[in-house]
Amino acid sequence: MLFLLDPHDPAAPFPDVQLAEREPNGLLAVGGDLSTTRLVNAYRRGIFPWFSRGDPILWWAPDPRTVLYPERIRIARSLRKTMRKRTLGVTLDEAFDAVIRACSQPRPGSSGTWLVPEMVAAYQRLHGEGLAHSVEVWRDGDLVGGLYGVAIGRVFFGESMFSRVSDASKVALVHLCRTLEDWRFQLIDCQVLTNHLIRMGAEEIARGEFVRVLAHACLQSGREGAWRRPGPVFPNPGPRDPDAAQPPQPH
Repeated sequence: MLFLLDPHDPAAPFPDVQLAEREPNGLLAVGGDLSTTRLVNAYRRGIFPWFSRGDPILWWAPDPRTVLYPERIRIARSLRKTMRKRTLGVTLDEAFDAVIRACSQPRPGSSGTWLVPEMVAAYQRLHGEGLAHSVEVWRDGDLVGGLYGVAIGRVFFGESMFSRVSDASKVALVHLCRTLEDWRFQLIDCQVLTNHLIRMGAEEIARGEFVRVLAHACLQSGREGAWRRPGPVFPNPGPRDPDAAQPPQPH
């Protein structure tokens, strides 16, 4: 059963995620709006918007859910080598608009994008409220990679990433994980499974477990406001090198 959301009541509760469709996996509701109130309510409950140009707003809560625990980030030897060269510097919240515009560009081999203009505008509003954040990767003054997402409490809900040079988006993810680990964030929501994320340490957990984590972690004091730091930072792969540690244990 697909639920229809009232576009005039952004504070209305979402249906229980357990009622989401099995095929397509996680489709829960249609309609509503992309107001800050509605989006925050959705993320707190493990729901996110995802739709294409010309489609109505679609809301998803797939099972299982792909997550990445910041302390379990894996860095391949080739990526460590790139990071040691110190050619890719990283900043936080310095170029959110540029990052989301880059993420909205069609990928090679694809004719469209899910980051339609109304989605871009919605996340720009969230950024203005100190809820959406970006990680930028720079080389010689040029923006060459990055990612963005939404932070609520001690959970980071990853949305999209891009890379214009080799390893740029991976460097962004490593820096994000190390920053969130220092800030005691519990997990990064990666939404859906990709081989790229699995290679970097992401794993799948049951939707019910994911929702239980959110119920606690989203209420904790996180990192409100802009995340700007003096930069750029050149992430050091050495001190917390996962290749030198034991394999990640089940959470």
